[in-house]
Formats: sequence, structure tokens, C-alpha cells
Amino acid sequence: MIGKMIWTMGLTGGTDMKGLKAKFGVAVAVIISIWIGLAGLFGLLKPVSNGCVMTYMYPTYIPISTPENVSSVKYGLYLYHEGWRKIDFNDHLKKLNGVPVLFIPGNGGSYKQVRSLGAESDRAYQGGPLEWNFYQDSPSLGEGLDIDLTDILLPSQYTSMLDWFAVDLEGEHSAMDGQILQEHTEYVVYAIHRILDQYKESHDARAKEGASMSGSLPKSVILVGHSMGGFVARAAVVHPHLRKFAVETVLTLSTPHQSPPVALQPSLGHYYARVNQEWRKGYEVPTFRAGHYLSDPLLSHVVIVSISGGYNDYQVRSKLESLDGIVPSTHGFMISSTGVKNVWLSMEHQVILWCNQLVVQVSHTLLSLMDSKTGRPFSDVRHRLGIFMKMLHSGIPQNFISSRQLQLPQKSDHFATNNGKSNSGSRVSGITDCPSNSQWSEDGLERDLYIQTNTVTVLAMDGRRRWLDIQKLGQDGKNHFVFVTNLSPCSGVRLHLWREKGTSGSELSANKRVVEVTSKMVHIPSGPAPRQIEPGSQTEQAPPSAVFWLGPQDMLGFRFLTISVAPRPTISGRPPPAASMGVGQFFNPKDGERVFSPHQLIHSLYSAKDVNLKEDHPLTFNLTFSVSLGLLPVSLSLTTTGCGIKKSEFPVEESGDEETSRLCRLRCFPPVALAWDATSGLHVFPNLYSETIVVDSSPALWTSSQESDKTTVLLLVDPHCSYKSTFSVSFTAAAGRFLLLYFSQISGLCFAVVFFALMRQADAWELDQAIPSVLSAVESNLRMPRPFFFLAALPILFAVLFSCLSSQSLPPIISFSFVSILCYIFANGAVVVLILSSQLLFYVAGTVHVFIKKRWQGWEGNFCFSCVQWFINIFSRLESIKVVRILRVNPLLITLLAAIALVCLVHPALGLFVLLVSHALCCHSALSSFLMASFYSHVRNKEFYESGNDGVSSSKLYSKYPVNETCTGSPESTRSYGDTQLEIFHHRHGLLVLHMFAALMFVPSLVAWLQRIGIGQSFPWFWDSVLCVGVILHGLCDSKPEFNFFLFPIPGIPLWEIRLSFAYLLAGYFSYLSALALAPYRAFYAMAAIGIVSFTFRIIQLNKRKKGETYHRSRKHSHRH
Repeated sequence: MIGKMIWTMGLTGGTDMKGLKAKFGVAVAVIISIWIGLAGLFGLLKPVSNGCVMTYMYPTYIPISTPENVSSVKYGLYLYHEGWRKIDFNDHLKKLNGVPVLFIPGNGGSYKQVRSLGAESDRAYQGGPLEWNFYQDSPSLGEGLDIDLTDILLPSQYTSMLDWFAVDLEGEHSAMDGQILQEHTEYVVYAIHRILDQYKESHDARAKEGASMSGSLPKSVILVGHSMGGFVARAAVVHPHLRKFAVETVLTLSTPHQSPPVALQPSLGHYYARVNQEWRKGYEVPTFRAGHYLSDPLLSHVVIVSISGGYNDYQVRSKLESLDGIVPSTHGFMISSTGVKNVWLSMEHQVILWCNQLVVQVSHTLLSLMDSKTGRPFSDVRHRLGIFMKMLHSGIPQNFISSRQLQLPQKSDHFATNNGKSNSGSRVSGITDCPSNSQWSEDGLERDLYIQTNTVTVLAMDGRRRWLDIQKLGQDGKNHFVFVTNLSPCSGVRLHLWREKGTSGSELSANKRVVEVTSKMVHIPSGPAPRQIEPGSQTEQAPPSAVFWLGPQDMLGFRFLTISVAPRPTISGRPPPAASMGVGQFFNPKDGERVFSPHQLIHSLYSAKDVNLKEDHPLTFNLTFSVSLGLLPVSLSLTTTGCGIKKSEFPVEESGDEETSRLCRLRCFPPVALAWDATSGLHVFPNLYSETIVVDSSPALWTSSQESDKTTVLLLVDPHCSYKSTFSVSFTAAAGRFLLLYFSQISGLCFAVVFFALMRQADAWELDQAIPSVLSAVESNLRMPRPFFFLAALPILFAVLFSCLSSQSLPPIISFSFVSILCYIFANGAVVVLILSSQLLFYVAGTVHVFIKKRWQGWEGNFCFSCVQWFINIFSRLESIKVVRILRVNPLLITLLAAIALVCLVHPALGLFVLLVSHALCCHSALSSFLMASFYSHVRNKEFYESGNDGVSSSKLYSKYPVNETCTGSPESTRSYGDTQLEIFHHRHGLLVLHMFAALMFVPSLVAWLQRIGIGQSFPWFWDSVLCVGVILHGLCDSKPEFNFFLFPIPGIPLWEIRLSFAYLLAGYFSYLSALALAPYRAFYAMAAIGIVSFTFRIIQLNKRKKGETYHRSRKHSHRH
């Protein structure tokens, strides 16, 4: 009987649930959510190998005192000092004369996290700039920015050291509460002013002691923020109390700029929107109404650079770290750590603070910002931005992979000659000759080699020059040339283009000079170099460290290409260096093109796809994945099956032979993959034998661009060797990426699912049908085709239509629709799991309650029962007290006052918890009454077939319980008491699920609030309190099923009735669109709006009732017995 009750109450609670089709839809949603959820967690919990080197330091933290005229604050400010020797703090502060840099920790961070940056900055200042190389600085970085990177010279020595300060924010969780974020901003503004004042105090103290003075006082502070600390830095820049020009440079590490990582709290989302809007206004040129120029933009002097951690940063995605739409490209940019020069690594959220490769590059970048004349940062915005570009961006242009077009351009860009000008005399940037101190004498080269094949190979530093006839070798469409090598440009290898055959450039006439193109070599990470087992023995082939590319437009007008290799250096007493390598090839890009369709990628989830590459294949393969690798990461493996050695061409099934692999590693260079994504930029995967290729893109979002829908991978493989390549989509990696990218979207869609379920319940009441359970309502909404289309697909069409009507670009419609529907199904499954769990919990509690009550009634007349009853009678006298009677008569009013008091005076989550307790008690009471009524109904039916004393006793028990009492709020209704209680349970259960999601949204903020207990509390943010009050009004004013309509009296017009089902439908659509916009907190607007309207109508209805103008809308006569 119990099992039958569960089935009746849960899965068949509504009369509209028919057939197995709807139940199958719910089962599919639950399976999908559990399957993706578990697989995603498994993938995310795997340990991440980032390849970072640990940074070591000897830290000392010097506290900066607070002036007496400033009230004490709970935060602190420290100056970092690197060194193991003990120092006098006051004496050290007097000598303060560097460039101030303020570090701002992130969510739950410590001021001590500045130690890695401070230590490496000190070493960089003492050791001098990084060793300069002659790889290409991408000429495309300054396009459209009026910045010529060739004119920006990096310092040969550093003139000023960096003084690192750090704010102690007590490890508070600023990502969880908007009010904490605002308090941090206010203190950072104070810290900036305090730092500048400290320099003046130190200057005055030195002057008073008669010390020699040099340099000027700093007028600005460089801000470096990690995670939420980067957003605090931006908020401080636009704070109204900040001194003018106090901040001119901001560098952020793994900082979410577009929105919070998970926008759950309304005040957090509002604060983000307000700060971002201030930044947009700050770069607008103020003008008069007539359009005349008024002054420079408020933020025209501020440069900001955002560095993201890439795909290994699970807390903040690169999409959120972008500055697009906030900062113009003339004043800032975002770059992933995977594309930072000398770094090339993706790193976790906290690792970005101590990863030595990145910390060293950032330290040298900040030191390079100093003007050697003044010792202070350059005042020119373009110069500072150019230094950031030159120091951080790799030489690989952002369009290096995607720009390899097959057709010739309309206009050719000719190379410059040795004097820096093209034949027409115009200046050509980006091509420079090797400096004289890095060249070797061309006369020292041994005999020339004339290459007759499309492929050229360099196996050693042999001191020879290789001639390639462009016209001969570039036939049959093979008009592109690529060269990969581990030789350094200028010192190891030089490349020239010749208009005609010659021996040296000096023998040619001035108008036919040779053009050196060595500086077009682009540096790539080479991975670990092979180790030599024995002196003199052959080593494994070295990995490439540079790639050189010439297109047909680059070689236009030239006849020959030469590759000159330097002679092998002689080092006495040491083993010879590891093998040098270089492989070049004329090829047709069409031969290396591969396109993987969505069908192939999805099919590879359960069946890996093999592609065999025979010898003499193209050196480059351009792989286009129609679905972004940020959503479907691909596991790619390359197994060598042959390498041109006699008898080394083994069958494919023997390709894993260790001897074959060992022999071919001596011949073939390790493959390299370069992946490009429109959002996160460049990702390089060196030594690619088996690797999961993933990019940190954010495809299929409402704000995604068309380019984010696919990923292009450039694969560099040795043409001398044959390979068996296998690729497959890793399901665990794909599920993990799905959860990371669309968690905010799923959170908002859960609200939409519950709103749609409440709409179904309200609609059943309005149609005089039994109120279905929440689970039954969800089942109904998943029915195909009409309910599913109108609730799942129609909001997507609205989003696309809105994009068309506004200035927002269209998202990739197919992937956007597919992923949005998948998120909606996932949200349905998550809601169903929550419904089943809570329903089971209520049923267990109700069963226990009924069991105890039946036992209690069976104990009547016993002595023990009389004693217990005596105590109960004593306590029942308390009910005669007036306060207690008021509480019993108006439980909703008491709940309302208590919840609102907590929301407005303590924390919104506590008020929502009170609302949840009220729902839970009502659900328990209604369900217990339903189970008790069902039990007595079963006993009464049994009495018709049995006789005796037991039946009479049961009848007496049954007579004490109102089985046939009607309690639906309508005098015309004849529904049984049990049916009424079950409907009340279903109704309050739906409200409980909705408000449970609302309370969960404030749990992170509550955790941050609990952390601050005893430190100093303040009232909750006004906007959060207002919205939560509206949610509480919704939960209490609509607590009864009959309160499901609104009336708006308009003079001269009959009463206008808006049904609650329609209000829930609009709320569901609004929550759906808010989820697509990655702003799930906006669901509070819908709940608060319904609550405020309900409360207003109840007040109007109460006033009309006092005037005798009562309007009572009841259900029709039911005839159900």
C-alpha cells in the first residue's frame, strides 16, 4: 500500500499524466544530467600537469602605519622586501625611492601572495633585461592602433626598481558578496593614497637628514590584481574619491571582467554592471550638445592588460577575462598565458601567481615600462601599450593559422631590401637584417648545396648554404614554403630571398639586392631537449623551436631562396651538442587540409578515428574542427610507423613496435600542434605524440561570435616519416568543459523549469482540475512536440530575434540552439532529482508521523498515557495567553515579519531559510494529513467486509478524523479532505523547490558573511533586501492555491484578471533569457515582481472586503467524491 501511495502521489499525482512517453522524457533528462554530471566531475577532479617551475623567495613584509587622523580599519597595507638579512623597517621606509606597485589579492587570497612577483622583480632588476633574440615580433599586433612596434625600443638596463605593496583584505571572499567587493574597493583607494603619501614622507625624512635627492616623487601607482583583486583594481580606478592620475597602469591575472564567475547574488551582478558601465563612459569623448570636443576622456591615460590562465583555470574562463566592450583596443587587451612569450603554458587559478615562467616575464614587462630619463613609467599611453604587446605577445601573429589562405591577395607586400626600403622606396616594417655582431662570415661557408626536391633537410650545423629554386620547386600549386628548425636565427641559420643567382649580396647591383628574411622566423616552445646517452653517439631528433613561413605573395618577384647554416661551434673538452635539425618544404596547402564535421566528432566519442600519413606527406596539416575544441576536446595521438630507414616501414598493426619507435625518433622531429581560438588566442602543444588538445573558448553562448564555433589546428609533422594518427573526443573532458562553460546557464534554467512547473499547477487550478505534483508538471512540460517547443525552443528564438533587432552580433544559431536545449534538459534532470529527493524525505517524515500518531491513539486509556496527557494539559494552558493565540491564528504574519527582519537586518539567506522552514512545515502537515486520511479511508472500506469489535474500534478512530471534510476555499467544492491536503502539498512543494533554489543562490554570500562575524558587520545591501522581501511575499501571499489571480480595477472598464499561470509563464521566459545571458540572479526580479503584485492585490482585496465589495473567485463544482 505504501509503494502504491508513493506512485500515486509522485509520478501520477496529476490527472494529466498519461502514457509512458512523458515518463520516458523525464527519465532521459535525469540520465543525461547524472551522466554528464558524474563524468564532468571525474574529468575536473583529475590532477592537472601545468609544467610550471616553482618560484623561491626570502620574504619580509613591512607594515605601513595608518595616520592618526584616519579611523582604524580592519584591513592592512604591507611593503614587500626580498632578502634573508634582517632589516630595520623604519630605515627601509626612509630609503623608499622606486616605482610603487600595489598587489591586490583575490577571493580568499592573502597579501603574502605578492612574494613571487616581488622576489622575481628584485632579481630581474639586479640581473638586467632578458637576453634579446632575433625572432619575429608579430607585425600585426599594432594594426589599427597607430603603434609601430619596431619604433618601441626595450631598455638595455633597468633604471628603477619596483616597490611592491600589498593590501591585507583578511582573506575575505569577495567573489561571493557585492558588499564585500565594494568595501575592498574603498580600502584600495585609501591604500593608493597612503602609498603616494608614504613616498612624500620618505622624501621629506631624507631631506631633513640632509641626504642627496634624485628623481621625482611618483604620481601614480601600478595596480596588479589577481582574480577578483583585478576587478577591485578596476573599480578603484573609477571610484569618485580616487585622486586624478593616481592610477595609469593596471595588470590583472585571471580576473573576471565581463561578469562574476557565477553571477548568483543580485548585488554582485549590479556592482559589476555599474563598474563596467563607468569604464565604458570613461573612454567616451565628452562633447557639447553641438558636438564640439570638450576634453579628453576620463580614462584616456589608463592602460589595462588582462592575462588569463587558459583552459586549466577552472574558476575563471577566458571569455570572462576579455576586455571586449569594456576597454577599447587602443588602451588594453587580453592575452592567454598559453600565448605569452617564453611561457606557453596554461595554469590553474592560483598557480598563475607563482608560475616562474610567467612571473619572470611579468616582472621584466613592468620594469620595461620605465622611462630611462625620468625613472618613472612612460606617460604616453601608446608607448606603454606597445611595451606590453612587445613583451607579452609571442611572435606568432593572432591570425598566423587562420590567415593561411590559398588564394593570392589583391595587393602584394614586397620585402624591404637591406636599406630598409622596398623597391618603390616606401618603408616596410617587420623585416630587418641580422646585426653584424651575430653574423658569421659568408666566406667561411663550405660548398653550396642545390636542392632538387621539394623537401630540404638540415641534420647538423655543417656550415653550408642550400639553394632552392622557387620557380622549379614551387610548381603544381606548391607555392608555399615552410621551414621548422631548432637553430637560432642569425647565430645558427640565416634565410635570404634572391632575385637572381649570386654568391653574396655585395656582388649584386643596388637595385637587385638580396633580401634577408631571417627575422620572419617565429619562436615556438620546443619542449625538453633530447639527452645524449653516450658521447659521440646519435641522439634523438631535437624538437623544433622556430617556424618560418613564406606565402606566394612573399616570394613574388624572387627566384631563389637560400638557407645558410652556421658552422658547428667547437667546444673543447665537452661532448658535442645535441643534434641540430631543420626541415623545409614547398607544399600546396590544399594537400594538408582536413575538415572534421560535427558528425565525425560525435562519432569519435565511442569510436576513435584513424588517419594514416605516408612518407613525403605535407609538412603542415591544417585541421579544421567544426565544433570548438573548447567544448569537445580531442585526444590526438601520433604513432611513427616508418621513417625512411631500410626495412623500417612496418605494417600499421606493428606500428607500436618499440624498435621502430626508437629508430624513428633518431630521424623524425617531434610533432608540434598550434591551435587557434577566437576567444583565448594561441595554444601550442610541443612534442605531440599523445595529447588532449583543448582551447579555452566559450562557444554556443548568446554572446559568442561565429568564429568561436570552430577551432583551427596547425600540425607540423616530419615529412620523412609515416604516422598513424588517431583522434577521438574525450567524453570526460567534454563533460567537464560543459559544466565549466554552462554552469551559470544551467543555474538560471533551473528557475525557468520550476516556473514552468508552477504554471502547470496554477493552470490546473484555474481549469478546475486536480493540482498535479511538481514532478507531474515537469513531465507535462517535457512532452513533445508542443509543450517542449513552446517552453524550450521559443525563448531561443526570442534571443536570436533580439540579437537581430539590436546591435548585438548573431550567435552561431545551430550550436547555440543545440547547447541551450541540452542545458535545459540538464536543468530539468537536476530539478527532477531535487524533487524526488525532497519528496522522498517528506514521505519518510510523514510516514513516521502517521505511525507515531496511530500508536499514540492506541495508547489512550493507559496509565503512562494519562501521565503524559497531564503534562500536555499543563503546557496547553499556555495557549490561553493572548500572544500565543495571536501566533496560532496568524502564522503567516509571524513568518513574514521574522523573515523580513532577518532579510533587512542580518542576511537575506537567513530570511529565505525561514521561508523554506514555513514551506517545509506546511508540506509535512498536508502530507501527514493526506496519509492519515488515506489510512482511515482504507480502514473504513475494510469495515464493509468485516465485522466485530475491531471494526467498531476502528470506526471510532476514523470518526475522529475529517475524511470527507471539504477544505478548498470554495463552498461549492466537494473534494475530499485527503484530496485537498494532497493538492496543498503539491502546491507548497512547488514553492519550496523554487525558493530552495533562491536560498542556494545566497549560500556563498552567507559563507562570506559568517567569515566576517566579529570583525565588523553592516546591514545587507539594499537591493538584495528588496528582492528577497519580494520573494518572501511571493512565498506567503501565494501560499494557498486559491490565491492565484490578480485583479486590476480600471475606471469604466470591467475587472481585468491576470491569471497566475500567465505570470509564471512570463517569469519562466524571463528566467530562461536571463540564463542565456549568463545572469541567473535576474530570476529574483521575476519572483519579487510576482510577490509584490500578489501582496498589493491582497491589500486591495482586503480593503474591498471591509467595504463589502468582496470578489471571490472559486473553482467550479467538482462532483468528485
